[in-house]
Amino acid sequence: MTEPDTDFAPAFLGMFESLRMGPTFARGRRDERAGHVRSLTVSSSLAVALVRGPDDPAAFRARIAVRAFGAAEWARVESVLVKEARFVAGLLDGRMPPGIESVFAGAGLTLLPLSFDEVAMDCTCERWPMPCVHLAATCYALARAFRTDPFEVFAWRGRHRDELLMRLRRLREAAAARDPVTDAERTDGRAETVPEPDAPSIDPQDPEAFWGSRLDFSESAGQEPSGGRSDALLDQLDPPRLDHLGQPLTEVLRPAFRAFSDTSGVGRKD
Repeated sequence: MTEPDTDFAPAFLGMFESLRMGPTFARGRRDERAGHVRSLTVSSSLAVALVRGPDDPAAFRARIAVRAFGAAEWARVESVLVKEARFVAGLLDGRMPPGIESVFAGAGLTLLPLSFDEVAMDCTCERWPMPCVHLAATCYALARAFRTDPFEVFAWRGRHRDELLMRLRRLREAAAARDPVTDAERTDGRAETVPEPDAPSIDPQDPEAFWGSRLDFSESAGQEPSGGRSDALLDQLDPPRLDHLGQPLTEVLRPAFRAFSDTSGVGRKD
């Protein structure tokens, strides 16, 4: 059974009690409390009860109808609900979150009828005036159903609980597929920061660590530096992980290699 976080019964009964038919509704309340409402079913747009009072020869069928919201109207409501974590979490947990009426109001809808003009009523007793005592008892039985299980209000407006929850789950899964941010990150309001790996420590006294790796001279033995350039050796070695004033160390050393070639004749062809 759902927890009645939101009680729709007072607002629902207030609308009917505003008809100023005090004696009729007083008797209907007594009959409902005495168990004279034998059954009540709530479906899309219609609540049907069988009522047999102490003076009735048989049970009468009383019906209260309201306009069910269309598919497009429910789609508007569901699209807002799934974006509000507190609403969708409560509903999926089987609770009716407080303030949910504001979602319907934002979609231009009212979850409960606001006036007697928004409902239609009839009873097989055909007594006048309407609503009769059987309909009054049905109103109190319906209010009790709303208090016991607030999802019955949704069913009355055209969306049963199982269908609503199924659609909310699908919408949430579709939203998660478009936005891979995790729930924890969404709760914190920020994405997780992945720390950058620490730069490797280099021992300047270790030549192999300084240059990264040794050149395999077996492959280049007897070969003249590429293109006869005296600084080609710098391009054959793995570049050191050091720089000077933002410039790679190989480029800092390159002028020295070329100057040495000019003075020593290294790399010249006769």
